[in-house]
Amino acid sequence: MMRYIKLVNFEINRFSKIYLSLLLITLVSQFAGVIIVTKSLLNDARKIMSDERLSEAAYIATYNGIDFTRIANTLWFQGPIALSAVALIFYIFLIWYRDWFGKNTFIYRLLMLPTSRLSIYLSKATAIFLMVLGLIAFQIIILPMENALFNSNVPEAFLNMEMSFSTITKTSPILPLVIPSTFTEFLLSYGIGLMIMSILFTAIMFERSFRIKGIILGLIYCGIAAALFLAPVFVMGLGNIYFYPNELLGLQLAFGIIVTGLSIWLGSWLLKNRVTV
Repeated sequence: MMRYIKLVNFEINRFSKIYLSLLLITLVSQFAGVIIVTKSLLNDARKIMSDERLSEAAYIATYNGIDFTRIANTLWFQGPIALSAVALIFYIFLIWYRDWFGKNTFIYRLLMLPTSRLSIYLSKATAIFLMVLGLIAFQIIILPMENALFNSNVPEAFLNMEMSFSTITKTSPILPLVIPSTFTEFLLSYGIGLMIMSILFTAIMFERSFRIKGIILGLIYCGIAAALFLAPVFVMGLGNIYFYPNELLGLQLAFGIIVTGLSIWLGSWLLKNRVTV
């Protein structure tokens, strides 16, 4: 267990500089967006009032007020979230291929460690998953601060309403994907993410085991895994069988667990028996 924890810590430290950069970009971009976009919205509102000779009450009645969704829908806010997601998806591949193609082919030293190769596999998966959770936690921490800054910068007359944390996450087009509103949705959303990561890890192990043939085998495996997970949906679409929402949810949860377990087992087996140093 201690070796596994040390491997997880090692993998996190290797990505720490890029990870901290993502956090900093998110912090700076979103807070800058709150200030810049709020100022722009207020300037636009005052210009319209001047051009059309409207009072504040008449402007609100005609154009409605300003709320935080105007900030959450901008590139300033959504861009860092998308950038972080893309970076972590890219790192799913980099976390393995860097060991093979980096300096001194570090994978040889890693695979010769006196520990189970399953620990190496799981440590890389755990490191990525913890970094995902870290980004979510960071967004949860700074979002109320951004909302408070927005409310303090907008005059009360122009403020449509002071939105709560849950209201912001529900009305934003991207935040519900990052911060699900219920614990069940959180488990489903990030459980699917964990399943996809395990499938991609296994596809990488196929490629590392069989090279060119492995690419084809990896793609085939991805297709089989996706088909297995979506089997209940296909059955409903092709046949006369109907599942109630709870039944469909339960079936996909079961198939998701099977696909994830199968992917971890197959990936670790390939790493142990087919990938050589």
